[in-house]
Amino acid sequence: MLTNVSAQRVRLDTLVRLRWLAIAGQLVAVCAVAFGFGYPLPIVACLGVIGLSALLNLYLWWGYPRSTRISDRRAAFILAFDQVQLASLLYLTGGLGNPFAVLLLAPVLISATILRLPTTVALGLLVSLLISALALWHMPLPWAAGQPPAFPLVYRLGVWAALLVAIGFICTYAWNVAHESRNLANALAAAELALEREQHLSELDGMAAAAAHELGTPLGTITVVAKEISREIDPATPLGEDIALIQAQAERCRTILGKLSSLGVNPDTVISTKTLDAILDDLVAPHRDFSVPITVTTQGDGPSPMMRANPALSYGIGNLIENAIDFASQEVCVKGTWDANAVTIRIEDDGPGFPAVVMARLGEPYVSRRRGRGDTSAEDLPALGSLTGSLRGDDVTGGLGGGLGLGFFIAKTLLERSGAEVKVGNGIGTLKGASVIVSFAREQIDLTPKLSVEESA
Repeated sequence: MLTNVSAQRVRLDTLVRLRWLAIAGQLVAVCAVAFGFGYPLPIVACLGVIGLSALLNLYLWWGYPRSTRISDRRAAFILAFDQVQLASLLYLTGGLGNPFAVLLLAPVLISATILRLPTTVALGLLVSLLISALALWHMPLPWAAGQPPAFPLVYRLGVWAALLVAIGFICTYAWNVAHESRNLANALAAAELALEREQHLSELDGMAAAAAHELGTPLGTITVVAKEISREIDPATPLGEDIALIQAQAERCRTILGKLSSLGVNPDTVISTKTLDAILDDLVAPHRDFSVPITVTTQGDGPSPMMRANPALSYGIGNLIENAIDFASQEVCVKGTWDANAVTIRIEDDGPGFPAVVMARLGEPYVSRRRGRGDTSAEDLPALGSLTGSLRGDDVTGGLGGGLGLGFFIAKTLLERSGAEVKVGNGIGTLKGASVIVSFAREQIDLTPKLSVEESA
C-alpha cells in the first residue's frame, strides 16, 4: 500500500548521526576559540549547552532501535531543540556577530527535505524568533585583548534580514525540490504496482487455462464411462438417477473449464497479435454506452499493421480515450494512421481543451485538468487500492472535481516505456478540442509477417 508523504517517516538513526556531526563541530569550534586562539569565552557554559545536546543524542542512540522511524512531531521536537541549543550557544558567543550564526538555517533545511510543510513553517517561525532575539540580546563576541568590535546597527540589521531571507528562500526551494521528488516516486510506485497487479492477473489466467487443459482429459473419460454405464442401468432406478446426476455434473464441469480456458491468453501466441483496427475497436468498445459518441477511423498505406495488444498499450490508450470522454461536449474521435515509417493513434475531443496552466506541466504526476482541482498534492493521495481506478481514468475521490492527475502521467509513462512518443495540443485536430497523439516507429511495433521475394511475386 502506498501511503502519503506524512507517513513517510525519517529514520531516527539519520537524525542521530547528523546531530553527532553537529555536536563534534560545535565542540571543535569552542575549543579552538578558547584554547587555540586564547580568546575569553564562557567555556563552562558553552560546554554545558553542548553537553545537553550530547545527552539527548545518547538517549536517542541507546533508547530506541537504530531502524526506528520517528513521527513527524517527534522529528520536529528534535529539530526545535537543536535550534534552541544553537541559539543558546550563539547567545554566549556574540549573537549574530558570530560567523557561525548561519548554522541556524540547518535544522529548518533538514525539516524542508524530510518533514511536512506545516512542520517546516513552524520551525521557520521559531528560528526567525530566535534570530530576532539574538539581534537584540547576546553576550560580547569573543575577541583578543581589548574591546571587541562594535558592529553598526545597520550591519546587524542587514545580517538579521539576510538570515530571514535565507530561511524563506532556501527552505522554500529545498521543500519544493523534495516535494516534487516524493511526488514522482509515489507516482512511479503507483504505475509499477498497477503493472504488477496486471501481471499477476495474467499469470492467474494462464494457470486457469493450463488447469482447464489438464482436467479436460479425465473429465472426458468420466463422461464416456458414465454414458456407457447409463446404457446398462434402468434410468428409473436410484442408481440410474445417480448416473444421470454424474452426467449432468460432468457437463457442468465441461462448461466451467471452457470458460477457464478462455481466460488464459498467452502473450507469445498469435491471439495477442491484432491489427490496429481491431485493437482500436477493442479499446473503444467498453465506452460505447457512454453519452458521448465515439468515432473510430483508420487509414494508411497498405493493410493495417499487426500489433501486440500488451497491457501497457491497452491501459495507456484506454486511459486517454476515457479522459477524452470525460471532457468532450458531443463527440470523441479516435484515428489510427500508418505509413512506411510510423504508426500513429490520435485521440481528439470537442471539449474546452487543456488549460494553459495544465499544458505546461502535462506528463508530471498529480497534474489534473478536472474542474475545481488543478494540482493534487501527495498528502491527498489515498491508499493505492483505489489507484487502479485512476489508471483507467476513474475519479477515485468522487466527481469531476477530484481527479488525482495520475491518469495521464501513468498512461504517458506506460506508452513511452513501450517505445511511443506522446504529444498533446489544443485545436490541432478535426474537433478543435484537446488532442493527444501517440506515435510508434513502424519497424518497432509492426508484427506483420514479411513476405519473401517468391511470395510477393
